[in-house]
Amino acid sequence: MTGPVALSCGEPAGIGPEIAAHAFEVLRGELDFFLIGDPAHLPADVPYARIDTPREARGQSALPVLHHAFDGPLTPGTPNPAHASAVIEVIARGVALVQSGAAAALCTAPIHKQALQDGAGFAYPGHTEYLAALAGVERVVMMLASDQLRVVPATIHIPLADVAEALTPTLLEETIRITHAGLIRDFGLTAPRIAVAGLNPHAGEGGKMGREEIDVIAPVLARLRDEGLDLRGPLSADTMFHAAARARYDAAVCMYHDQALIPIKTLDFDRGVNVTLGLPFVRTSPDHGTALDIAGQGIANPTSLIEALRMAARMGATRTPA
Repeated sequence: MTGPVALSCGEPAGIGPEIAAHAFEVLRGELDFFLIGDPAHLPADVPYARIDTPREARGQSALPVLHHAFDGPLTPGTPNPAHASAVIEVIARGVALVQSGAAAALCTAPIHKQALQDGAGFAYPGHTEYLAALAGVERVVMMLASDQLRVVPATIHIPLADVAEALTPTLLEETIRITHAGLIRDFGLTAPRIAVAGLNPHAGEGGKMGREEIDVIAPVLARLRDEGLDLRGPLSADTMFHAAARARYDAAVCMYHDQALIPIKTLDFDRGVNVTLGLPFVRTSPDHGTALDIAGQGIANPTSLIEALRMAARMGATRTPA
């Protein structure tokens, strides 16, 4: 039997506390998880069980909370700079628990990056980069996954005008290798099939609409195929995501952010899960932000967090067999 999933609290002024409570009501009896944070941040009517160790999360009838003290009052919708240091500490605490084996996986509730920068001088662009630094890993890959589709963008949060220059053979090769290894290690696939999109319309159409497919993408794919990887492409992105096409691969590597995220958000908007591949532990998160504008109103949709916890539990069991 694997350990429970650790859920870091994220920004307490956001929707994290309320969707954590909703998730527990849905998942109770299905999987064990515990929240790392301050129980004072939960909605007033939410029962919780304060625990001292992750193993106490098993079989609880109320949301298990591993207490972490926060300074200053909480106002839903308005981040408190006094909370920033504790938010960062909770993430590090969650990483320590999964690395020690006390927890099977880490699921992270959304953070508010500006609040962490303003309140604690947070030096990382986001959650993922901080997790990679804690793990001592130089390169990780972002996957968005649901039951209908898994996608990986090779370049992420950069202007579209910069994608062609950023798309180097090294970057693409590392992205494909990490994706391939993650599909084996965390999703239990013995021979992953990976579809690789082209950058240009019609995958460049033989160089008439751009040469990145010829000069960058195809040589990388040929080299990796020689090593035995099952790669299809470069493919025209406009024909990759209908149902029959999706049945022919296990994950799609795309060249830029929207090429990857538009299909999965169209197909399965509420159930998409953010997965970080390449870490020495399992990490998932819901595919949304802190939603400060609706925090504390009890109307936030917990579906993505529920799916992120389910996926974390499955991946943790796959990586560390029961």
